[in-house]
Parts: sequence; structure tokens; C-alpha cells
Amino acid sequence: MFKKILIANRGDIAVRILRACKELGISTVAVHSECDSNLMNVRLADESVCIGPNRSIDSYLNISSILSAAELTGTEAIHPGVGFLSENEKFARMVAEHNMKFIGPRPEHISMMGDKIAAKRTMKKLGIPVVTGSEGEIQSVEEAISIAEITGYPVIFKASSGGGGKGMKIANNSGEVANALKMAKAEAKANFGSNSVYMERYLAHPKHIEVQIIADNYGNVVHLGERDCSIQRNHQKLLEESPSSVISNDERNKIGEIVTKAVGEIGYIGVGTLEFLYENGEFFFMEMNTRIQVEHPITEMVTGVDIVREQIKIAAGEKLSFSQEDIKVTGHAMEFRINAEDPKTFTPSPGNIDELHFPGGNGVRVDSHIYRNYTIPPYYDSLIAKIIAYGKDRAECIAKGRRALSELVIDGISTTTDLHKKLLENSDIIKGEYDIHWLMDNLENI
Repeated sequence: MFKKILIANRGDIAVRILRACKELGISTVAVHSECDSNLMNVRLADESVCIGPNRSIDSYLNISSILSAAELTGTEAIHPGVGFLSENEKFARMVAEHNMKFIGPRPEHISMMGDKIAAKRTMKKLGIPVVTGSEGEIQSVEEAISIAEITGYPVIFKASSGGGGKGMKIANNSGEVANALKMAKAEAKANFGSNSVYMERYLAHPKHIEVQIIADNYGNVVHLGERDCSIQRNHQKLLEESPSSVISNDERNKIGEIVTKAVGEIGYIGVGTLEFLYENGEFFFMEMNTRIQVEHPITEMVTGVDIVREQIKIAAGEKLSFSQEDIKVTGHAMEFRINAEDPKTFTPSPGNIDELHFPGGNGVRVDSHIYRNYTIPPYYDSLIAKIIAYGKDRAECIAKGRRALSELVIDGISTTTDLHKKLLENSDIIKGEYDIHWLMDNLENI
């Protein structure tokens, strides 16, 4: 097992990783930007190193600074967390070149799945269903229209190197193709440095279903069930639950078997999540995230598996401590992302937290890095806390969620707490009758 791990991230995920390290008896190094010197994970870590100015490009995305901090502190392994450098092939390779362990998959798998076109081709060959569309990058308006005549409208253009809803534009007919393609390319270039986009048939009312997998160095691959992440605003997840209310046990087992077989065939190691659109009983592969997910706590709650702990142990060369037969999805869990944002406009709301009280009690978990008098900086993602509710079934989980959200107090800034409260009173949410478009279609009426 590792003796010392550097956590190359910030916020709640850095605290989550730090806790797993402490439970494993591993010393921790926190890196931080100038404005993050008072972060919770920095306070809790055994050592800390400032890696640069406030902007992410100068700190959390500064590979040389992070590697220097790792060498300075005698680090054996680096955990990238989520976002920032977590899916950066170059970073993963450089960590290995500096004789340290990257706690994540092999660089070639990060590269393979980072290119959405390559990922789609790979998964299709491995028997995973995909949405009909272009086989590769769209080169012209004429090509897009030709393919759309086969798939049917509407169609959606997506950035090949994208994620988080960036570089996604819809064309409802041939007259809209040229402008949608132009806008998608421009947005992809601005956000990912490449204007490469591909095209798919646009599904009208799909669910966003993702399957969590974990694989060791010895050919063992296990899936941990699915998460329903369909409550989204502008393609950004806001509320997640596990298991999905629309997936049957047979469907869960079938897609799980397909996924684990495919992941095993490519020799994947570590944790990963395969994301699907689900409509009319069919799964369609979207992408694979080669890292821990923000929403991993709900899977931990219903399976009893400490995913981050297992991730670290696998990186250290240990075998999975369980098999597929050991995994039983029990009860129901929901995660409510509390963002420092206006609950109606989603405008960021950085500032000082004047008062803070987190909920507790049976069936409630809180993953966060904030505390009273902590000042939220304007430079990073607005996620400040995750409230996780667990019950023996979905109805009890919703009741626990309502109670937990009613206890939550965060004064001094605006948060999405009130939006979550309203969601749990909505009949569609209570019945599980929602898709990925539901929130944006109903936001004004909530």
C-alpha cells in the first residue's frame, strides 16, 4: 500500500479522497491555489503545497507545479479527483514518467474514451448499443444533411473531445443544420481546443442512465448497478438517484453484463462510468468517464462499496475485495447537488458563508468542504455540498431527502437548496416520470 498520496484537486472530492486515505493509513498532501489556503482538505492534510495563483490554468491545471509538489514531498501516488487533470492523458503519462502512480486508468484508455468518436467506435465493436449517426467527424453541411436523411430529424451535434454539455447543438430540420454545425464547432473549439464534432439522432425523451464499473489488474471487472442522472440544467447534473425507477432487474443485469464484458476486453483498470441515454426500453452509449464521478456516493450507499477506497487499493496493485455475486443493490439513494448559485437563474453566488448547519440523522450523508465563515471564491465550480439521502425504498428516500434539505442552513450566499425542496414536492419527480429535458422544460413552473 502507498505511504503517501498527493490529492491534485480541491473541494468536496479532495476531502472525500483524504478521508479514504486516512482510513487506509496513508499520509496525504494537499495542493492548493493562493486563494484556497483555507480549504478544508488543506487544513486536514498532513502536508500542503501552494501550486500557483487563483486561476485554474495557473494552479490546478499546472502539471509542472503539481509534479514539483509531489517530488518535493516524496509522494508515491497522485489522485486526480474529478475535473481538472483527472482525464488528462498527458498528465497520467507524466506521473508515471516521474516514477509515481497515477490513481486512475492507463493513459491509453483515457485517450481512447476522451475522444467521443473513438469511444463510440470502440464500444460499438464490443457490442454496446449506440445512437445512430455519423461514424466519425462531420466534415461538411452536406455530409450532415445526408446522414440526417437516414437517421431522421432532429439531430444533435456533439464535440468529439467534449463533456458537460459544451459543444452540443440541435438541428430540427435541414434548414437548421448549417447554423447548428457552425455553432457546435465554435463552442467545441473554445472549450476543448478542437472544433471536431460528430452527429447523432436526437432522442426526444430519454433518461440519462450511467453504469458504475470497477476493475483490477487481474482481469476482475464488476459493475455496481446504475444511477439515474436525468435531472439536469443545461446538460449539467443536479439530482441523481440509484437505482433508477424505470430500470428492471433484468435490464440492470443485462446492461451490466454487456458493460463488464466490454470493459474487460479492452483491459481497463480502475473505476469508470459508462453513460447511456435510455428510451423505450433501449440503452444507447454516450461516453465513458475514466475517473471517479461526483455522484459516486449514492452507489456507495446502495451497494455498501467504498469506491474511492477500492480505487486506491487497485492502484496499489491489490485485487478487488469482492465479486459480482457479492454486489446487492439494497434500498434507494438520492444525491442533491448544492451549488452556490441562484436557484432560478443559476447565476454563480460566491461569497462568505455567514451561518452553516448541515443535516444529519439516520439515512443522511453530507460530502462537503465548506464551513462557517469560509469564503467561496469565484474562480471554480460552484458545487459546495452534496446532500445524500438513503431509505429502504424510494418513498422513504424522498422523505429523508425532504427532511435533510429542511435542516440545511447556508446563509450569506444563494444556493440551489430551495430548488431541490421544490423538486421533491413535484408529482412527476415523486413518480419518477422525468427525462433529461424535464427540468429545463418545467423550470418556470416549479
